[in-house]
Amino acid sequence: MKVLVTGAAGFIGFHVVSRLLARGDTVVGLDNLNDYYDPALKQARLQQLERSPSASNFSFVKADVAQRADIDALFAQHRFERVIHLAAQAGVRYSLENPQAYIDSNVTGFLNVIEACRRHDVPHLTYASTSSVYGANRKLPFSEDQGVDHPLQFYAVTKRTNELTAHTYSHLYGLPTTGLRFFTVYGPWGRPDMALFLFTRKILAGEPIQVFNHGNHSRAFTYVDDIAEGVVRASDQIAQPNSAWDAMAPDAGTSQAPFRLLNIGSSESVGLLDYIAALEAAIGKPAVVELLPLQPGDVPDTTADTSRLANAVDFCPQVSVRDGVGRFVSWYMAYHGLAHEYRPISNNNSTQASLT
Repeated sequence: MKVLVTGAAGFIGFHVVSRLLARGDTVVGLDNLNDYYDPALKQARLQQLERSPSASNFSFVKADVAQRADIDALFAQHRFERVIHLAAQAGVRYSLENPQAYIDSNVTGFLNVIEACRRHDVPHLTYASTSSVYGANRKLPFSEDQGVDHPLQFYAVTKRTNELTAHTYSHLYGLPTTGLRFFTVYGPWGRPDMALFLFTRKILAGEPIQVFNHGNHSRAFTYVDDIAEGVVRASDQIAQPNSAWDAMAPDAGTSQAPFRLLNIGSSESVGLLDYIAALEAAIGKPAVVELLPLQPGDVPDTTADTSRLANAVDFCPQVSVRDGVGRFVSWYMAYHGLAHEYRPISNNNSTQASLT
């Protein structure tokens, strides 16, 4: 198939494009290469794609999804059989500082892409949402049939706006849409502002790492290869109307329209201190932890109900935190030219973070 992947130079986008190319798809990757974090990392991801055995099937377009004329021109040039929309302004805390950036990229950009899909008869739009939409909910595991009307930060607001916009287009125009709620993605080629990146750099430098909510967080940490596999499978299988949908008892995750929402995350929640312990084990060096209060906008705990994902695409995330963190550390050391060999540790062994 010919597939458009927006945000192709981003963390998840890079892995999705790699997977599509490996199976023989033709991929057009779009990214604006902005400087929210070091563009050199984005360029390095693109170089990896351009050096891959299937590089002849990949073309890159530098453009901004917020610029409607650029999106219109791209869709006029290509007839896409699938669109995977991953471009967005990332980061939860940055949305507290610069909400306008999230409107421009996450709301205006999404509207430009979905409108182009409508006008050019794209068979299926798959797009990134987030577990952050669950907001103030405390009923675990998070399930797609739960209400999501109490967001805790603006990033979640923009992603929920995407979901509502998608349903409207599915209802009005019959455009099949699948929204994927990602849960705490980590792994090689990740963003430098993400916890695993920051923790690794500081542990290696002997600097304290800041751990909020006094370490009393748990997350459905999900390895990026599992995310990429779920994205590709969801894109392949076009969303269908739910014939059993009941307007008197509406299911929030499906519709009479060809619309669906799916969680992609680990069904096992891991404590933050256990996550740090896995990182210590992979690096071979203890962390010095500075315990701090809960940050504004943070959710204490997340766990994903992935039963709908399993039913829809016959897949659930599989990589353990210990293995995934080890793979990340091996990549980090290689990327930065540091000597290190990752040796998996038996599940019977564990380390504890050094607390100050």
